[in-house]
Formats: sequence, structure tokens, C-alpha cells
Amino acid sequence: MVTVGNGEEDAVMHVLVVDDSVVDRMVVEKLFIKSFSCKVTTAENGVRALEYLGLLAGDVQHNSPNTNVPKVDLIITDYSMPGMNGYELLKKVKDSAMFKDVPVVVMSSENIPSQINQFMEAGAKMFILKPFKLADVNQLKSQLMQS
Repeated sequence: MVTVGNGEEDAVMHVLVVDDSVVDRMVVEKLFIKSFSCKVTTAENGVRALEYLGLLAGDVQHNSPNTNVPKVDLIITDYSMPGMNGYELLKKVKDSAMFKDVPVVVMSSENIPSQINQFMEAGAKMFILKPFKLADVNQLKSQLMQS
């Protein structure tokens, strides 16, 4: 199930949060709404996120503009999820024509340098160690403003 947070409709930023933990999704959602006053959409796994973005199966390489495709400014995904992990989601997003330029942040409770390097080489904007905190939102905010 994909849900939209109570951010304002004309919000400057739309964040897609993907995590199989409902608690982690709620924490990230609340921190972003409170800090950025932005719109937050959540998905409980990578497949649901791809479904929301319109990138399932054969749609991954579509180049035609689609009015039903949501405008997403940032994707934050957990690494370890059942079905499709955050790395696989990152690859599909970066391989798509519509979302390849959208910054993707990967979160994980595991601090494994080789894994972090793999994310960054695949196009992740940033890696955040869980639990997600207000300091992470502030760091992400300054990173995004530099882009």
C-alpha cells in the first residue's frame, strides 16, 4: 500500500520513502514533513515503489512522457527488504528515463563499506545509517542544496 503524507499539495518537494518497517517509514515521513513541510509518499517494498513510479517490468525503459507519472524529487530506500532490496530498486530507478536524475538515498542498519561503495557507484546520492535522525535530514538538506 502506498500512502501520501499530510504535506501541503503545493509543496516544494515530494519524497518517496521505501521501507518494509512501518515504524521506520513513519519516522522518516514525520521528520521530512516537520523539517521540509513537503509531501511524503510511502511504500512498504521496492515492488510497490516501482508500481507507484510506473516502472514495473516492461515499463522500466519507457521514454514517452506520461501524465500519470508522479513528480518525485527524492527517493529514500531501505537496503534490506524482502522481494527487492534497495540496491535493486536504486538500479531500476537509475536505469529509467523518467527518474534517472532523481536523487536516491539508501538507508541501512548495516555499516558495510563495500556495500556502501556499491550503492554510491550505482548512483546513490547518500548513504544513511539507521536509525534515521533529524541530523540526517539536515545533512541531506544541505547535500541537496549543493546539487
